Amino acid sequence: MAHKFMIKNTKNNHNDYAPLADRMRPEKLADFFGQEELLGQNSFLRQAMEKDQIPSLIFWGPPGSGKTTLASIIAKLTNSEFIILSAVSSGIKDLRAVLAEAKVNQKMNKRTILFVDEIHRWNKSQQDALLPHVEHGVITLIGATTENPSFEVISPLLSRARVFVLHKLEAQNIEKIIRRALAEKENGLGRKDIKMADDTIKLLANLANGDARMALNTLEATANISKNITEDIIREYLQKSHLLYDKTGEEHYNIISALHKSMRGGDANAAIYWLARMLEGGEDPLYVARRLVRFASEDVGLANNTALLLANACFDACHKLGMPECAVHLAQCVSYLSQSKKSVAVYLAYEKAKGDVEKYGNLPVPLHIRNAPTKLMKNLGYGKGYKYTPLEDSSEQEYLPEELKNRKYI
Repeated sequence: MAHKFMIKNTKNNHNDYAPLADRMRPEKLADFFGQEELLGQNSFLRQAMEKDQIPSLIFWGPPGSGKTTLASIIAKLTNSEFIILSAVSSGIKDLRAVLAEAKVNQKMNKRTILFVDEIHRWNKSQQDALLPHVEHGVITLIGATTENPSFEVISPLLSRARVFVLHKLEAQNIEKIIRRALAEKENGLGRKDIKMADDTIKLLANLANGDARMALNTLEATANISKNITEDIIREYLQKSHLLYDKTGEEHYNIISALHKSMRGGDANAAIYWLARMLEGGEDPLYVARRLVRFASEDVGLANNTALLLANACFDACHKLGMPECAVHLAQCVSYLSQSKKSVAVYLAYEKAKGDVEKYGNLPVPLHIRNAPTKLMKNLGYGKGYKYTPLEDSSEQEYLPEELKNRKYI
């Protein structure tokens, strides 16, 4: 069943059972911390919000950066009908119900704003169904996504919306959010008299990695077990769960790219850091090891043939040991590959040869270097005139097709 509800321009009616992150969701821009570039006094988005002239928008940013909160603030500021659909649990049937209501509103000269949370979860057909109604102004769309909209939102819909990028919150913004939750009595923890030292607040703000929701969830969970929240309690609760690393999302490709380019650039320190980010975030060590084997030939190549031997040995060690033991083997290999001389001669040679294959198609093998296992083949000239290198001078012998004679790849 679709997750659909409307937000009117009234204060939130939170209850004690709602999560702290939901209870503390700001209702006005003054309580929204972070995203200063996006929401500066003279920014387009801020003026559009204050003038109630919201166009179709896509909010793209990491978890806990404020996408849903901004939509919630817009809901309080606008005179439009504001409807929320969760792309996780809604489909075409729910969208049709919203569109029917929007058409009624349009006849009454009232605008409908549809907020689709996690819009990347909708498939192409679901997004296609939305497109004409956005184009004709039946609804104003606000979509929120943690994934790159260039890949996850269909191009026609993307071209009809303004994309705003939200960055992960700075630690000082997370600190303000934590302090506000500790002090606020109506919806926060102010009535519980929770003790939390400044250093502990700073620790949680840093470990939250820009995710306000995660910071508040951690604060709430630890406050339920102790009225004196210490650094040890925070560390024990979080362990490694604070690391942002989506093994199938954009961050995965960003970090493997950072590892590869750091090794290529000879920066072993940066390479080991990005390696640790991947492994501590839960990446399969064999995935990293496979990339190192590739790197050994693609980037190091003929400059150091030992690199491929070491990379293969590292892959074998990872296969036999697994994590956490194989982390040191990967670190050794990453450091070695970073500091090794580089050569892309083999990589470029193959790319040139591949280009000739695509250009010329199936060129025939010269007769003199063809195999001749039968009498018929010998009679047809297969192998005729071949010079056997160990026993005779073959320096003038041609091995390429006539069309590629004297071609140099390496």
